[in-house]
Order: sequence, then structure tokens, then C-alpha cells
Amino acid sequence: MVYAVVAFVVLLLTGCWKLFQKAGRAGWEALIPFYSTYIMLKLTGRPAWWLFWLFIPVFNVIVGIGIYIDFVKSYGKFTIRQQAAAILLPVLFLPKWGFEKRTQYLGQSASIGFKEKHQEKLVKSPAREWTEAILFAIVAATLIRTFFIEAYVIPTGSMESSLLIGDYLFVSKVNYGPRTPITPVSFPFAHHTMPLINTKAYWDGIKLPYFRLPGLSDVKKGDVVVFNYPMDADSPYYRPVDKRENFIKRCQATPGDALRIINAQVYINSKKMPNPTDGQPAYIVQTNGTSIDSLVLRELHIDVRAQYDGNNYEMLMTRQSAKKLNADPNIKSVTEYFQPLYTYDPQIFPHDSQFKWNVDNLGPIIIPKKGWTVTLDNLTIPVYKRAIEVYEYNKVKISGNDIIINGKKAATYTFKQDYYWMMGDNRHNSEDSRFWGFVPEDHIVGKALFIWMSTDETADFLHQTRWRRIFKWIK
Repeated sequence: MVYAVVAFVVLLLTGCWKLFQKAGRAGWEALIPFYSTYIMLKLTGRPAWWLFWLFIPVFNVIVGIGIYIDFVKSYGKFTIRQQAAAILLPVLFLPKWGFEKRTQYLGQSASIGFKEKHQEKLVKSPAREWTEAILFAIVAATLIRTFFIEAYVIPTGSMESSLLIGDYLFVSKVNYGPRTPITPVSFPFAHHTMPLINTKAYWDGIKLPYFRLPGLSDVKKGDVVVFNYPMDADSPYYRPVDKRENFIKRCQATPGDALRIINAQVYINSKKMPNPTDGQPAYIVQTNGTSIDSLVLRELHIDVRAQYDGNNYEMLMTRQSAKKLNADPNIKSVTEYFQPLYTYDPQIFPHDSQFKWNVDNLGPIIIPKKGWTVTLDNLTIPVYKRAIEVYEYNKVKISGNDIIINGKKAATYTFKQDYYWMMGDNRHNSEDSRFWGFVPEDHIVGKALFIWMSTDETADFLHQTRWRRIFKWIK
């Protein structure tokens, strides 16, 4: 996958390099983010302040594609077919146009006189041209978001410190195969709720069956995955699968795996799994009575969850931060904290007192796999009932010791799709599979690739951008 992304970027930048040179610009200007867009504005005759729109969600997609269409128009690409090729297959057509002799820079496509000079090719009125451009931009952006790549922002701290609140990242739909729309009638660029008016952004009168196009790979253990929140199937939302809230977690177990968590350590098929490098376990920190400097907490990215008395705190931090904090002369001890083994927590899946499970100690539990047949009894039905009933659309009734599925007594059940177990890297501050169970395969959206922007809203204006995180690959 990495080689494919590198090849894509190299071809794209090569095409832009050659096209810039044809316009009399230095080819290297195409390599610098945002500055290359500024050069495109100059080459098309659009004002530089248009860059402002690129920082506003929704508008940035429309304006960005509009700038791109103006750019290829400046090289004589006037037809919808050519512009569609530039938007949907830039990796092929930009290098092609960059190297072919017949494609030349004709001038600023948005400037006065350009249309008159090329009137024989531009027969549309300005209103019609802009209407078509906007419609095309919306359609193209929707196709790109649906089938190729989509931008997301991290809203909560459940993946810290691997992913931080304010990280903007790109999620690939290609890796696991693009999922075709299940609810096709919806408002562009809105997920499930319309901004401001807070009404549904979709019409669920038409629902298509689940289908996924071929992908580059399956979901693997350790992947950071975006998926639809399974519990949105319940009241009060009752949302269709593809309109359920987007969550991002790390895949801990794949179909058919036997998972167990012992003292916050994940075991798969009895094998100890590697912990996330930047994950945040919980620690009990004992001080000598001196308060901890807030700057130290900020620098080490430590979240103080609770203060038990004047000297003892519960804190969330990476293992690297724990070592640094333990070296502080005012710290007496830093001890990793786990909930006690065999202690029942009713918030933890499957919410049944037969299972003495909690957030740090859970399982063993087998992750359902398509075609796997489970024996149904009093121990298995609490674990798998929701998957059978809600995610696979069966009517399940329990009558005494009998389990009735779709009106028939059942001793076994064979699953129709694969399931996954997802957990946040911030183990004591994450609502994940430990609380609500399995993630069905039809809920998988895509794989998180890299961070393209990161902002810290708690910092002052000059330090809000986390420059070190920009273009950081997610692992």
C-alpha cells in the first residue's frame, strides 16, 4: 500500500511540475502544499484570497475542485469529459498532459479576454458554466469521498496519544474496498444531520443492500479503522448502517479470533499482542505532597483523571511519559493501574452478571466469522444475541431454556458476515467494543492513512498548529 501511495504522489506531482513549467513557472513550485495552490490561482487569474475558502469545511472541497477545473481549462481542457478525467484520474491525465506537446498553457482561464479568444471552444454562458462546474464539483467530490478517500477530524481523546483531538486525517476507502451507499438519497457533504437546522440529512425511504467493492487488503489486527457506531441502530436514532456516527479505533481482533484481556493486556489466540506505542494506560501517581507543575503535565501530555487525596492521583499517559514523570524528584511512585480481575462491571459487554468482566479483564470471547456456527445456550446467547438479532436482522426470542429464531427453535446459528473487535489506545478513556461488543463488517468505512493537519484549540493562536504532526503516517 505504501508503494502504491508513493507512486500515486510521484505521478501527480510530476504532472503538475511539467504543467507549471509550460506556464513559465518553476517546476518545484508544484511540490509545496498551499503554495502550489496559490500558483494555480495566479495561473488561472483567480484572486489569492480564495485560499481562505480552503480552510472552511465543505466550501474547501467545492472551491478546491473549482480551482482545479480552472487550472486545466488554462491548458485547453474545456470539455466535461476532460475535466472529469482531471478530477477522477489525475494520476494518469496530469502526467499525460504535462508531457504531450499539443497541450500548452493558453493563459489565465478566469481572466478578461480568455473566453473571447477561445470562443469557438467556450460556447456556454458564465451562469451555465459556473452551474455546471459547481454541480460537477459536488458530484466529483461525492464520488471521491464515497469510493476513494475522505477527510475526518478526531473529536475525542479515545485514541490518545496515537491520535490527538484536533488531528485532521485522510481515510482510505480503497484499502478495505469502497462500500457502496446503502442510503443513496442524502444531502451532499452532510453525514446524518443537517448543520444548523439539525434535521436528518438523508431519506431512508430507499435502502440498498450492503455491497463492498474489492479492496487492497482485509482489516488487520493493529489497523486504525474508521467504522459506523453500531449502537446508533438503537433508540433514539434508528439510523441506517452508513448514516451511523463515525468512530475511529484500533482493530484488536479479526473474525474467528479468540480474544482475552488480562490486566489491560490483549491476548489473541493465547498470544500476547503488542501494545500501541503511544497508547495511554492508567497510572496511580503518588507525590511527596508537592503539586505537579501544570507545564510538566502539558509537555508530557498527561491527563489527570482523579485525585484521591492530597498525594495520590489517577492519570492517563504513555509509558514513555510515565518513565519521565517517575524521574521527577517530587514523585514517589508511578504504578500502572488495572481494575481487579473477576470483578463484574455492568457497563461492560455483554452486560450479564454471569461474566465477571470489566474494562481491564475480559474474555475469553470468540469473534464471529462468516460461516462460523455457534452453539446457542445460556452462556453464548448473551454474547451473540445482538449480532444475530440487530446486525443480521433476525427475530430472537428466549423462552425459558429455549432460543427461538424467526419463530423456530434453534440450537445453533451460522453467522452471515464477519465481525471485528475495536478498542481505543486510551484504554481508560474510550467507549469501544468492551462496552458494546462486535463491529459488523458492513459497518467498516476505511483505514486511517495519515494526518494532514493538526490543531490544538487549547493553545494560544501562535502555537495552535502542531507542525510536527502534519503529514504523519498513522500506525
